[in-house]
Formats: sequence, structure tokens, C-alpha cells
Amino acid sequence: MKTDDLIRSLSRDVPRVTRNALGRRIGLGILGGGVVTMLIVAGVLGIRPDLHTAMYGFSFWMKWTYTVSLGVGAVLAVMRLARPTASSLRSLWWLVVPVLLLAGVGIGELADTPSRDWLAMWLGVSWKVCPWLVLTLAMPIFIGLLWSFRQLAPSRLREAGAAAGLAAGAWAATIYCLHCPEVSAIFVLTWYSLGILLAAGVGALIGPRLLRW
Repeated sequence: MKTDDLIRSLSRDVPRVTRNALGRRIGLGILGGGVVTMLIVAGVLGIRPDLHTAMYGFSFWMKWTYTVSLGVGAVLAVMRLARPTASSLRSLWWLVVPVLLLAGVGIGELADTPSRDWLAMWLGVSWKVCPWLVLTLAMPIFIGLLWSFRQLAPSRLREAGAAAGLAAGAWAATIYCLHCPEVSAIFVLTWYSLGILLAAGVGALIGPRLLRW
């Protein structure tokens, strides 16, 4: 059999894949995991009682802008790494932009605050649990992304796992904002980011084992 005939034979009964199938699959994984994370926040941690008032303030939207920006960038990385011929991730350098912007806000806050209060601003009241809560809340979303990858074909498994963990951590932190009362940019930059990085680290560690196909 000629090569062209073999290719036609193998591809004859392959169903057509819609152009947005990849995005839909990943979106469903994040949405499914996000619903579970939301239920945990609402049912176990509790929504902050002053949420309605907080949503009119700068601090709440500062946190959401930071976490959502990281979440969107991480999802773009996940979509690229979900393909067997993953493209370069160099264009995702802009993920450092929200980090630098938040650092700038934090420096401004410190400049307007007496130095004796810096430690309290940095630690807040929940620094000991914040990163671990973000990591825990990221797990349902990470599992949802693992489900998404079951019908995809990643070839760079460690990078794909890290990107999935980063996305899960960022979106978990976004949902966690509905509970967290902390208002300091330096707190968010340190402890939220640590939780997100822990989730990315877990993804990088177990990705090669769970994403193998």
C-alpha cells in the first residue's frame, strides 16, 4: 500500500474536531473544579460578612485583578501545553506584569505606613493558613484539569502539570477572595503567591505521572 493510501485509510473514519474543542474541554475542567472549590469556601470557610461593602473598595478588586490575571495567563499556558506539539511559552513573560504592579502597590502602601506597622501589614491575621488554604482549594480545580487532559495529548508533562497547578492555584485564590478579609497588597503578593506557587509545584511534581498517555 502506498503511503498516501495508508494515510487516507487511517483518517477516513476519524471524527471532525471543532475548532474550540480544546478551550471547551479545559474550560469545563476548570468550571467543574471551581464549583467544588466555591462550595468548600461557602460551606466550610464561609463568605466574608462584609463582602458587599468590600466589593466597593480598592483592596478587593486589587486582589481579584492580580489572581485573575495570573489565572488567565496560566490557562493560556495550559492550552498550549495540552497539544502534543506544544508551542513556545516565551510569550507568557507578561505574567510578571501583575506581580510587578502589585509589588508597586505594596511599596506605595509601605511608604504611607509607619515602619512599626509593616510587620502587621505583611503578616495580616491569616498568614499561617493562607498559602495552605489556597493550595487545598486548588486541588478540585487541578483534578478538573487532569480530567481535561485525559482527552488531550500533552508531551511536555512536567511543564503541563506545573501550568495546570498554576492555573488551579490562581483560580482557587480568586474564589478564596470571597472569604479572605486581608487588604494589604504586600500580604497578597507574599502569601497568595506562595499558595499559587505551591500548587504549581505540586503540579510539576505529579504531572509526569498523572498526565502520561
